[in-house]
Amino acid sequence: MSGVRGRRKAVAVVAALLLAVATALVSGQPSSAAGRPPAAVTPLGVPFLPSPYPLEVSIDSLVAVSLTVEKGVTIRLSDGTSKDVTKYTFTKLKIRSHMNVTQRADGHAVVIDVPEEGSLGGYDSAGKPETTVMWGNISNVCVRVVFQICQVQGLLEFFGSFIPLTAGAEDFRGTIYAIRTTDDHAALNSTDNPVHLPGTITVTTP
Repeated sequence: MSGVRGRRKAVAVVAALLLAVATALVSGQPSSAAGRPPAAVTPLGVPFLPSPYPLEVSIDSLVAVSLTVEKGVTIRLSDGTSKDVTKYTFTKLKIRSHMNVTQRADGHAVVIDVPEEGSLGGYDSAGKPETTVMWGNISNVCVRVVFQICQVQGLLEFFGSFIPLTAGAEDFRGTIYAIRTTDDHAALNSTDNPVHLPGTITVTTP
């Protein structure tokens, strides 16, 4: 996507879609959780509930100050069910190269493709850090210290629950139910958008 106008449109649309794509693609279905107590955690808060159809996220190269991991978090999904996932919190997450987000549901597919650089929460205009939280399962991510370490479990064993990513990471792969990026230091009148993903959106239907 070229040109300032095109890039702005992509950023605005993608910023909205990352929030909207995680909501239910199929609405009006009866809840299968009638009478069920609410889940312990509902990411993004009511009324937002993630779709039961997860996002398949891949990032070839990224950089962040840190990644912290919290296991055994329960989220409630838009179909009334709940899911036990892992909560991943990034600080200053920036995309160095090629991010792809794909969601498939009932034959429909939404694909967000960012071929080069982007941001899911780097710095705001005042230079303050932004935070990105993902709920789901990261199956792989690789960092290089003296040698390359891959997979989240290997990183946790090496670093503990706090994983520094200042040197960058590669081959990120995850099944993610919800993504939230926030500016924790924003003023009330701030218009900073922490999501900048210049790329393309493709929607296919049967």
